[in-house]
Amino acid sequence: MTAPHFVRAPAHLIAEAIGPQGEHLYLGGDEAARDLALLRELGIQAVVNCAVNLDINYVQAPYLLPEAERLAGGHGAIRSYKLGLVDGPGNPAAMLLAGYYLLQGAFCQQLPDKPSYPCRERGHVLLHCRAGRSRSVALAALYLHHQQPEHYPSLQAAIDHIRQRRELRPEEWFETPKPSLIQAIEQADRMLRVLADQGL
Repeated sequence: MTAPHFVRAPAHLIAEAIGPQGEHLYLGGDEAARDLALLRELGIQAVVNCAVNLDINYVQAPYLLPEAERLAGGHGAIRSYKLGLVDGPGNPAAMLLAGYYLLQGAFCQQLPDKPSYPCRERGHVLLHCRAGRSRSVALAALYLHHQQPEHYPSLQAAIDHIRQRRELRPEEWFETPKPSLIQAIEQADRMLRVLADQGL
């Protein structure tokens, strides 16, 4: 059973001032991730793609040109990070843990002042999957719960908040996020608590 498709904005502001310098977290789908004008308008400087079945080419001026059996490569128009999650069963919980740290890196990574790192400007972060309804919701909930526990004292509180901000309707909730992804972030949540107890 698939929920009815509803038209919603391509990206939604999920959490304000969650980054170390007051950066915001946005959540969306491929429609937002592929729209450079929208990303610029929202002040987004980094994109975290958590969909294994979606690749986006941000390279505008390749310096590694295509040749026999090799693809072009170069600097992207925006900083991009990739975590390949399946939208359903099949993800080891450790991947959600890795996703938590990947998202943290998108906010906190310090890039050197060198020509080979052209996208150094700090800004907001877009977390996305294909539709912005399941994988990205699960990862965002884990992140919000651990970064701002005073606002999101449980994973469910974070999921409820994201559903409201992302305009996910009650008839979609059975798959936003998928139950297997909720189970995975519950396990990742326990892993994060063990690491915190060890001072890590």
